Amino acid sequence: MTPSAASAAPPSGTSGVRARRRNRTSVPVAYDFRRPIQLSREHSRILQLGFDSFARQATTVFTSWLRTVCSVQLLSIQQLSYDEYIDSLHAPTYMIKLTAEPMNGLGMLELPLPGAMACIDHMLGGPGGPAQPVRPLTEIESGVIRGLTDRLLSEMRYGLAAIADFELLPAGIEYSPQFAQIAGAADVMVVVELEVRIGEGVHKMTLCLPFNGLLPHLTKAAAPAPVSEREQVKRQEAASLLQRRFADVPVEASVRLRPTSLHPAALGQLKPGDVIRLAHPASAPLDVCVDDTTFAHATAGAKGPRLAALIVGNPKENA
Repeated sequence: MTPSAASAAPPSGTSGVRARRRNRTSVPVAYDFRRPIQLSREHSRILQLGFDSFARQATTVFTSWLRTVCSVQLLSIQQLSYDEYIDSLHAPTYMIKLTAEPMNGLGMLELPLPGAMACIDHMLGGPGGPAQPVRPLTEIESGVIRGLTDRLLSEMRYGLAAIADFELLPAGIEYSPQFAQIAGAADVMVVVELEVRIGEGVHKMTLCLPFNGLLPHLTKAAAPAPVSEREQVKRQEAASLLQRRFADVPVEASVRLRPTSLHPAALGQLKPGDVIRLAHPASAPLDVCVDDTTFAHATAGAKGPRLAALIVGNPKENA
């Protein structure tokens, strides 16, 4: 290797560190000024726990009602505008408008029409194959699937019980996302995506809830649990006991002269017999200190065979 090549090549350890730093570089995320209030990590965690529970219960509901192997899995929880949510849906689709007292505003449960038709086919004894008609449901088909959706809403209410006791009720059916106006285009919504597997078919079911209506309940659910009177009494007793115990803890106290500044060269030349001129006046009291905090002033004295300090005042009195 030539000297120029050797000088140009970086050390192996340095290149490894640089590579790791490049790998750790995160991608900047654009800030959306239209949504200054974001779904916090704590609130997202509460929703994730609730919808994980709902997904497990929904798996049992689909399997028992359709009499075939089904599974439901939570994919994501996002904060989107209502216009963004509508644009993400395929038309036509099967959408159920929801009321969720005591939450303000309307919600939406959406299942693609092929998935809804497959559910109806299974419940009527059919194979539920992938070739399903894409059209609005007939009156009979709507009655068949209503029992399944009512059961899903009941299980969703159970899954979200830790947030609030929502009374989820259907408020209408829509097939065109553009006509399902449950909120303004710029209104912020919480969108939950779930993957529904029915036999060999895979469908994406979504739930849309108003962010402003859900936020007060999330904040209340994330707040600390109220303390009972018995717990309050125990905490007061513990605080009182801790305060009494602190009064019995011994601490190291020192009686000090005022500090004196010396040059390092003078300190290095000290030898037995040298006299250091202190900055402490002969008439000034000594400082009584604990952990560098002065609590009182004292004068030097003796009590029996030991030195003693007579308290003459505290710093506040002499200020």
